[in-house]
Amino acid sequence: MRDLQSLLDDLAAGRDVAGASVAVGHAGRTWTATTGVLSRDTGFPVHPDRVFQIGSVTKLITAALVMTLVDDGAVDLDAPVRRYLPTFDLVDREAAETVTVRHLLAHTGGFLGDLFTDTGRGDDALARYVARLRTDATQLYPPGELMSYCNAGYCVLGALAVAVQGADTYEALVRERLLAPLGMTRTAFFADEALVLGAAVGHLRQEGALVVAPRWQLPRSNAPAGATLCATPSELITLGRWFLAADNRVSAAMRGPAVTVPGVPRHGLHAWGLGPELYDWNGTPAYGHDGGTLGQETMLRIVPGHDLVVAICTNGNGWGLMQKLLPAIVADRTGATVPPSPTPPADPPVVDVTPFVGRYAYPLAAYEVHADDGGLRVRTEPRGFAAENGAEPVSRRYVPLSADTFVAVEGWDGEHATVTFPDGGRFLHAGRAAPRR
Repeated sequence: MRDLQSLLDDLAAGRDVAGASVAVGHAGRTWTATTGVLSRDTGFPVHPDRVFQIGSVTKLITAALVMTLVDDGAVDLDAPVRRYLPTFDLVDREAAETVTVRHLLAHTGGFLGDLFTDTGRGDDALARYVARLRTDATQLYPPGELMSYCNAGYCVLGALAVAVQGADTYEALVRERLLAPLGMTRTAFFADEALVLGAAVGHLRQEGALVVAPRWQLPRSNAPAGATLCATPSELITLGRWFLAADNRVSAAMRGPAVTVPGVPRHGLHAWGLGPELYDWNGTPAYGHDGGTLGQETMLRIVPGHDLVVAICTNGNGWGLMQKLLPAIVADRTGATVPPSPTPPADPPVVDVTPFVGRYAYPLAAYEVHADDGGLRVRTEPRGFAAENGAEPVSRRYVPLSADTFVAVEGWDGEHATVTFPDGGRFLHAGRAAPRR
């Protein structure tokens, strides 16, 4: 097997990545490798014991908490959320009555998901966030109709678990029910905890340069969705091994397909379970989650047929490195091939693009879609939280991949964005469903 450090060094060479930390758990052993710095302002080097923000990988933990309650018989997957969390409400009162626990786990609740409302740093931050959904969370479509990535839904799930368990806070519940039993001691929710452990800071691109992000952490109100939790990659290997345990009924229930992802598979992602992203790597099943915060990125993949867990954390401009590093590790350890993302076909199918032309918007972006020589021209204008944190407008030409899915002609580091138009152009879907305006 190839030395992990040399592999990381080779793939990181020439890339403008602030820092990266990698851990591989395979057949009972763990390997680590690092490169770069925790902060370009201080120059302190990355070390395997330093923590990174894991972002939405936290959703696997929130889902595991809820599914443990399901396994215990305390929660019914198909019961309305309000049975366990009476404070849950939405702008659409009727929808709020029918959203189930399963809907939230599978991102099919149908309401706006990217609501990063800061409700303070107190222990009531999550409860106050849930209360705000009554006025802020508008309905996009009926519950269960479509998959659209929903951070707000996972905040609700965290609050539900706290309510059912009678816990003081989400953070206390995670430590008691999962982190402490697994011996995951190099984790942190709060800045003072992370400071003691040694923490990476995020980096964002501004005017062509990679610079330290102006903020370190997202609001506590979004903690169950991935706003605050930090960990080392080795700690994520421990978490992955818990999921791999043969007697883990919770893990088995989580990774059954729950909803198909609209569009065409990217890197083998074809469905969502009750928490995890589900992959088919040319016949090799895998699952896991990605995470992104303010200039920090994390990838966790679990390959049950090969007793393999891979965790990669970066703190600035790291997605391209991750997309090269993961396939190399998987191929080296298992012989399996991670499929590439779609690329523009040499001879695109002929598609009537007229139904898709228009304006679409959701809290993080607005899209202007125009016909362009058999394809589409899509201008993306960042909004709200995305605009506040450095995202810039971009205009790309897309060509058809299928009757309703298009791929960008211009790629970045081998990756080409895709957009899908479910229901005849009622939405533009790129992970989230942006409704036509």
